[in-house]
Amino acid sequence: MTSSPIMTTIDFEKEGKQTGYLRLPHSVHRSAYGWIPFPVACIRNGEGPTALLLAGTHGDEYEGQVTLSKLIYELEPQDIIGRLIILPMLNFPAAKAGLRTSPIDDLNLNRVYPGDPEGSPTLVIAHYVETVLMPMADYGLDLHSGGSSLHYIPSAVAALETDAERLQEIQRLMKVFGAPYSFFFPGGHAAGTSGNHAARRQNVLMFGTEMGGSGTVTAECLKICEEGTRRFLAEIGVLLNSGVAPNKMESRMLHAPDFSFFSYADGEGLFEPTARLGSEVKKGEIAGYVHTPENPGSKPETVYFDAGGVVVCQRVPGRVLRGDCLYHLGCDF
Repeated sequence: MTSSPIMTTIDFEKEGKQTGYLRLPHSVHRSAYGWIPFPVACIRNGEGPTALLLAGTHGDEYEGQVTLSKLIYELEPQDIIGRLIILPMLNFPAAKAGLRTSPIDDLNLNRVYPGDPEGSPTLVIAHYVETVLMPMADYGLDLHSGGSSLHYIPSAVAALETDAERLQEIQRLMKVFGAPYSFFFPGGHAAGTSGNHAARRQNVLMFGTEMGGSGTVTAECLKICEEGTRRFLAEIGVLLNSGVAPNKMESRMLHAPDFSFFSYADGEGLFEPTARLGSEVKKGEIAGYVHTPENPGSKPETVYFDAGGVVVCQRVPGRVLRGDCLYHLGCDF
């Protein structure tokens, strides 16, 4: 296998606290011998488990980036046992631009694992995460939100596992995290190319989050994300003191058994939603209307829910094209 072209200023075996960059050589017109800086921190104190914390996989998702940035400057080696590896802007070009996908190669980092060390920057960073960082880790947490186009109820999320023991442990850790909801994506989601799938291949116990969205940071979602991350780290034995109260609210476990739980626009226009985040809907209920004001006098297209459940996620921009996701639902798991 070809080794990664990424170099780093971090010695992951060194005791103490280090901050620096993963350096990916990138020769362009304005910088012939430059490199792309992927921010990274490593905190190590003796022997213990290793946790890999990721945010900024999608550059327009911000709660995770803020949470991990704060964690880096707040934690010192004496606060932990073992090792923390933290990347607050995992897809740096996308995060810097505030975009879901990289402006360099237009790729979605969470759809290209296991990556390619000889590919474009997004493929190279995916390969480095799966083949260099994940083999060091015992546990992982990949912080997401709805980004610019979606808004989620605050949720811990994971890919549905076929291994019963692994699924049970991930569910337990999601409950410890303490988001109001926990959601499992249907089998076949992302077709094995997401970070969750990479973690499974590398035997890392990992789940993620979907915290709000709309291209914003909210105080409510940030609090859930920060406190949940600390509870998770304390539960796995890395953080000596979480500094936050134990979660007293039971996380409601949801899943989407299949893709009928996702609602899509079947035409172009302006979407008028009729359901709200967190509400319960039934199969066959009206989900909304797609209007075409460019065609005066035309009736809107009616969109129906193809399944029943809780509205977990809703589209944010009003303008839609055929194939845009408008909602997705979850039912009790």
